[in-house]
Amino acid sequence: MRLIRFISLLVLLLAWSTSLHAQSQTPDAALRYYNDAERKVNKGDWAAAVEDYTRAIELSSHLVSPANALYHSVNGFVESESQVEANRIRVVDPFTARAYANRSFAFYHQKNFDRAISDGDQALRINPGLAAAYLNRGAARRAKGDLTGAMADFDRALSIDPNLFEAYNNRGALRHDLGDVDGALLDLNRAIALNDALPEAYFHRGYVLLAKKDYEAAIADFDRSIELRPTLASAYQGRGTCLMDKLDFPRAISDFNRALELNPSLDGACMNRGLIMVLLGRDAEAQKDFDRCLALSPERKDELLHRIQLARELRAKP
Repeated sequence: MRLIRFISLLVLLLAWSTSLHAQSQTPDAALRYYNDAERKVNKGDWAAAVEDYTRAIELSSHLVSPANALYHSVNGFVESESQVEANRIRVVDPFTARAYANRSFAFYHQKNFDRAISDGDQALRINPGLAAAYLNRGAARRAKGDLTGAMADFDRALSIDPNLFEAYNNRGALRHDLGDVDGALLDLNRAIALNDALPEAYFHRGYVLLAKKDYEAAIADFDRSIELRPTLASAYQGRGTCLMDKLDFPRAISDFNRALELNPSLDGACMNRGLIMVLLGRDAEAQKDFDRCLALSPERKDELLHRIQLARELRAKP
């Protein structure tokens, strides 16, 4: 018996510049704001990190006066805040490129993908060789659906820094999205070879191995990912999907339960747990999961109905 499974959207790992060799002209206050922002990034306080990176940018640059800036409307189009800033800024310190690249990372986590891309653009205007700017802009482009642009950014990041393991991880996840399973596996193997303590790389490789039906290897990767980061909800969902395909329903249900405790918005965990309940004849519990899945992702209705029908046919077989 082979069960239909759902693979969640992959979560891209971003990187920010943690080592900084300040230029001699960088004001001490700018460095303090920059370092404070990094501490806030480590705590996941994205809004506060954006504020501190913004102050670091302001202090390490010169902004022309608003009278000379392009605050105007052309044919009814009013420039965005990021465009106004880009027009006003006159960089006097290459340090500013790193602050822009890192603020791009923070904007990404706020799901402000346009600002993340804009900051990546600005960082690269200042320093076209800054790999982290390509890395973070690529992640934002992927989130916006620009997969071609994202791939170009990850490729460029790796051409600058061939040891940038985050870029291999991100490109591997993107290749999996595009159906290039073998290419994804090569990139994720490389990411893990460069950093064997990267939970996201094991998590992504687990899904690639799941697609290749190598369940034991996939489970081992999900185990490692969970060992490194016990709160990575989608790793539990991935391992649960492997166990579901292996017909180990009790352990699969346990993993889906844990995934939903950590992230209640995982519609795939709801769907798969509900399908197991159908196979076990626990239809009332299954319906609760299906209702929850549709509340989270109503666009999956047709897919869900198809999978429910398949599960019922499987249950009916002797």
